[in-house]
This record gives sequence, C-alpha cells and structure tokens, in this order.
Amino acid sequence: MSKKGETGITDLPGVGAATAEKLASAGYADLLSIAVSSIGQLTDAAGVSEAVARKMIQAARDGLDMGFQSGIDMLAKRGKVIKIKTGSQNFDTMLNGGFETGAITECFGQYGSGKTQIGHLLAVSCQKDDPDCVAVYIDTENTFRPERIAQFAKGLDLDEQQVLSNVKVARAFNSDHQMILAEKVEDLIKEGLKVKLVIVDSLTAHFRAEFVGRGTLAERQQKINKHMHTLAMLADKHNLCVYVTNQVMAKPDAFFGDPTEAIGGHIVGHNSTFRIYLRRGKKNTRVAKLVDSPNLPDQECIFNVLESGIEDA
Repeated sequence: MSKKGETGITDLPGVGAATAEKLASAGYADLLSIAVSSIGQLTDAAGVSEAVARKMIQAARDGLDMGFQSGIDMLAKRGKVIKIKTGSQNFDTMLNGGFETGAITECFGQYGSGKTQIGHLLAVSCQKDDPDCVAVYIDTENTFRPERIAQFAKGLDLDEQQVLSNVKVARAFNSDHQMILAEKVEDLIKEGLKVKLVIVDSLTAHFRAEFVGRGTLAERQQKINKHMHTLAMLADKHNLCVYVTNQVMAKPDAFFGDPTEAIGGHIVGHNSTFRIYLRRGKKNTRVAKLVDSPNLPDQECIFNVLESGIEDA
C-alpha cells in the first residue's frame, strides 16, 4: 500500500486536533491503521458517531492505494523476508532457512519440549547479523531467564551485555495486559527501536485460565482472534518475526496416534502462518514436526538443546 498524496489524519472528515489526539493515544497514528479498523473500534477510540467513523475510514482508504498487486510485486516483497536461524541445520532446512519475518510461527507441545528454549535462542540469534536488532519478549508464565540469554549469547560469540540490552521484556499478568503489551510494540518501533522479533510465551495461558467452561468459549476465541490480528499486523507492517508458544491438551476420544492437540482451536491455527509440534525424543533429544505451512511440505527433524544453543542430534 502506498500513499496517493500527502493526506494526514487531521485531513480526514470530522477529525480535529482533539479527535486526532484521542486517535493517537488509542494507537491510530497513521492512515493505514484507520483504513483497516472497524467502525465500532473508531467510535470507541475517538468518541465520534458511526456516520463520522464511516466517513473517516472511507477517506483513509481513498488516501491510500489499497488495490491489488501483481505477483511480481509480491515476489519483490518476499525478497525482503529475513530468516532467523536456530543453529540446527536440520531445523533451519525444515523451515527453508529459518524463522521468517512477516509471519507468525507457533510452536506447541507439552512442558519440557523446548518451546521456551527456542524463544530464548531466537531472541539472541536475531542479533547475530545485526547487533542493532531488538527482540520483544512478552512473558505470561514467568519463564524468561536472562541467564539463558547470556548462555546463548556466549555460544554465538556475542557480547552478553549488548544482547541482553536489546531484549525488551514485559511480564503480562492477565489476558488484557497481554493484549495491551502487543499493541505497545508499535510504540517501541516509533521510538526508533529496530524490532525484528516479538515473542509471546505463552499465547494461550491467560486465556485458558480466565475463560473456563463452554459458556465463555465464544468470548475467549474472539479475544484470542483480536490479539493474533494485532500480532499479524505487526509482522506484516514492520517485517518482523512473531514467535508464539502454545499449550496443549489431550484428546480423550483419540484411540489411535498422538492424542496431543493445541489449545485455541481453529482460531489459533488459521492465524498462524507456520505451526510446529514439539515433543521429546529418545536420549533427551527433541523432535520438531512442521504440521502447517503455506509453502513447505510436512516434515520433521531431531535436535538437541545444549547450554550453548541448539544443534542437530
């Protein structure tokens, strides 16, 4: 999408200085954020009527070139994708070079399967080729350990203090707090930080604890959907990698095969670009299985988690 002219937020119908300030405080800082929002979201954020919100959205869309793009344009955009490597050649090969920017990658599995370890490693690995890269870590289960970051940095011959200073950590205490923190990543980018990775560990822990019973299922899924849409917009708009971990449950009606299933249902599955199932293997190894991808075949690899990093088993 590109701007047709020099249209600003204050040029939109019904938007004065006070309304523009309300929009900015709610996260609507550019035309694109208004163009892709709903009427209800704008009325809540700016306190305007539905008719004014509708005109604002239409004017914002008119001010942007939101038409179709050719396959050549999309191929050129794909050329800007960065691959964050894990250190395991088999793992990186399975993902065609590593964890992609511009996408959401979900890793789900039982406790001890390596989900958090991969998150810590990616926070370090993204800084290997560019020391200015920043990783944002949204911690919902008190799993972030700076000592582990230092170990991985030492394994990659990076300056431990520099790497730790480029990892921005926030502890989320409930689902609403978690959603707010994801929205505040945009503020870090506006402050000039070169954010290339956003980690949410874990995505569904708070939602699972707060919404209990079938009667709350619809509301829970709506909130997860909104949360993942925020993460998807960050990934696409700023070409950054979003890595989320997910809890699992056992399917009692599964008589054959692995009864493990990810939490979040179809909402999480459809919003994730890549889905990786992690489990323990033999002799303290880990097995990663790519179960969903838009362009890669289903396959799996075996790796070891060491003090210095991840390597092929």
